[in-house]
Amino acid sequence: MTATTASRVLVLNSGSSSVKYQLLDMSGGSGDAGDAGDTGHSGGTRLAVGLVERIGEEISALSHHPLVTGGAKREWEGRIADHDAALKAVAEELDSDGLGLDSPELAAIGHRVVHGGLRFTEPTLIDDAVLKEIERLVPVAPLHNPANITGIRTAQRLRPDLPQVAVFDTAFHSSMPEHAARYAIDVRTADEHRIRRYGFHGTSHAYVSRKTAELLGKDPSEVNVIVLHLGNGASASAVAGGRCVDTSMGLTPLEGLVMGTRSGDIDPAVVFHLGRVAGMEMPEVDELLNKRSGLVGLCGDNDMREIRRRIDEGDEAARLAFEIYVHRLKKYIGGYYAVLGRVDAVVFTAGVGENAAPVREAAIAGLEEFGLAVDKDLNAVRGDGARLISPEYARVKVAVVPTDEELEIAEQTYALVTAH
Repeated sequence: MTATTASRVLVLNSGSSSVKYQLLDMSGGSGDAGDAGDTGHSGGTRLAVGLVERIGEEISALSHHPLVTGGAKREWEGRIADHDAALKAVAEELDSDGLGLDSPELAAIGHRVVHGGLRFTEPTLIDDAVLKEIERLVPVAPLHNPANITGIRTAQRLRPDLPQVAVFDTAFHSSMPEHAARYAIDVRTADEHRIRRYGFHGTSHAYVSRKTAELLGKDPSEVNVIVLHLGNGASASAVAGGRCVDTSMGLTPLEGLVMGTRSGDIDPAVVFHLGRVAGMEMPEVDELLNKRSGLVGLCGDNDMREIRRRIDEGDEAARLAFEIYVHRLKKYIGGYYAVLGRVDAVVFTAGVGENAAPVREAAIAGLEEFGLAVDKDLNAVRGDGARLISPEYARVKVAVVPTDEELEIAEQTYALVTAH
């Protein structure tokens, strides 16, 4: 592979009815790009961001923000029939800002792919064989991999000459030892059907654990970190010396923490019980556990701001939902402390982790014997940067580190296509 002089990477995150995208310049400059000024740890600068929603529905929507030009955010609605049409619309928006897909400055397109199984543990150049393997993994990621494949194929049609790179959510967790990755079921059955713990949100856990080491002024190889990625989907990881040794999500993103609409950990016999007693078929149970459980199942809301407002008004259902959510967090913090043996920091990230101070305070409360504490004043400060929220005397630091999965994908993509 020869090095490229082009420095831009388009990052695509294709869902079943949406496409999120960001265009970044990875030339490693100062990051001073007018109103963009949005620079990661290796100098990636965001040039444009956007989102296409409700693809295939009667009224679709596109929002586009050209950061590098300082232009205003543009939004419009209309029918966008499929992903082909969606990416063509994205290309037109970028082209109107002089950032089109036909630009010689575009080095590659990086795709978020949720499930890479055991084969894909690094960013991978996409060819026919790679696509077939991603397709083969559809049974273990039926909600995500098909949409990712659609986005890849569409991008290939638009720019067949351009390197396309897959960056896998599961890759960072592939370093888990077998005793953490295996379920205690019949080995032959597990191997035949690829049943094991893969973990997800890997790009976020990789980025945040590395940024936490920077915040502590240490090399990632010297730091043990517990990362709490708390959004509508939520996961925890135990990272020892820059390598994941355990994570809360498993074969699918359903296992682990209480989430916005997902149950997280649950006795698997609940599935059999609902079949026998409630007469529920497998698709109904699947929908229950993935879409009608978690916070929304407990109190009808999956927005932590609304839940806190209801708690302040004396709503008992919201209070109980919050307590269940925090209880599960504490269990994972304690469990991963035991797995790691020594912990340098517990770090909160993603929408809830970065913005919900009451969640952070409640999750750490009572863990003083573990060397953990939260400074109430520091915790109340809102900010966009990585920051410590623990008092100086705390043996284990507590931090808030904003995640940047798009930058992580762009960096991994650019590193691959510029390698000799």
